Amino acid sequence: MSGIRGGPVKMQKMLFELMLVVGLSLGAIQRPDYDDTPDPEFLNPSWMASIPDDQPLSEVTMPGTHNTMALFGGVYAECQTWSLASQLRAGVRFLDVRVRHVKGNLTIHHGVSYQRAHFGHVLEGVADFLRKYPSETVLMRVKEEFSETYDIYGAVVDYIHRYAHWDLLWHSRLVPTMAEARGKLIVLQDFSGPDLGMRYGSLDIADDWKVPTLLHVEEKWQSVYEHLEAAPTGNKAQIFLTFSSGAGVLAYPRVVAQRVNAQLYNYLRAKTDLEQRFGIICMDFPASPMIQMIIDFQLKEVVKRRLAFDSVPNKLSLKYTFSSLRKKMKHLAA
Repeated sequence: MSGIRGGPVKMQKMLFELMLVVGLSLGAIQRPDYDDTPDPEFLNPSWMASIPDDQPLSEVTMPGTHNTMALFGGVYAECQTWSLASQLRAGVRFLDVRVRHVKGNLTIHHGVSYQRAHFGHVLEGVADFLRKYPSETVLMRVKEEFSETYDIYGAVVDYIHRYAHWDLLWHSRLVPTMAEARGKLIVLQDFSGPDLGMRYGSLDIADDWKVPTLLHVEEKWQSVYEHLEAAPTGNKAQIFLTFSSGAGVLAYPRVVAQRVNAQLYNYLRAKTDLEQRFGIICMDFPASPMIQMIIDFQLKEVVKRRLAFDSVPNKLSLKYTFSSLRKKMKHLAA
């Protein structure tokens, strides 16, 4: 090995990487960018209420979770630690749901790992959330995983009727406005069959999820960076979706997220004074401050509009002002 140029250095890097994979903490970390504790630091369940009704959903910046239901199965399968209900209340509005199809049943899987839930549990959770918070909308990618029937449409429809209701869905390929989307589940259909909602493939997507080793994390971040940079000037009629998640044999989801989330947090923090549309930012193990930062991007313009409106006296405020002046004048005259 000593006779190979760069050999010892490369070997040291690989050994160090292996030590990191084996030795890094498997939980109980709560940073501003990364959280693999059981519960969010704080909640933000109704943040979409402040978005104007006429704003297209494609111009909303929102947080999402990759493999939303992947809470079990060990370090190679686990991508989240918060329950579905906690994710939604924390502010997550894009869900990535993988279903295994066996004889009409749709169980939730991440690869071979069964996630102790079925598609009905997801639908019930979303329906319950939207009943409590009708100002919100939820986008859900639905994809077949660990089965290859390529025919899940009938089962998905059956589950919708059994565990939610047909009118809960946004039944169009078109991008809705916030007014049209409120209280709706928007299925991003990543399977064949008649339209249930929008087609997943209609989004502008960056999902370079393969990160073979920790030495490839920088390549992953570059993919995320380039797509986020393109989003503000991209087609405003198209939803942008950027996955910050990644994994590989020597880089399981937690350790990739610990590195990429930190870079993502710093990137977004540097952009906070700019008014930009980033679309959906989909993460493993997001933290509440990161989610809040993502949410805040489109609210700046809303706050500005509200302040501008409040600074212009309307007829009602002028009437109140004159009435107050008359009362004061009468009091002085008395």
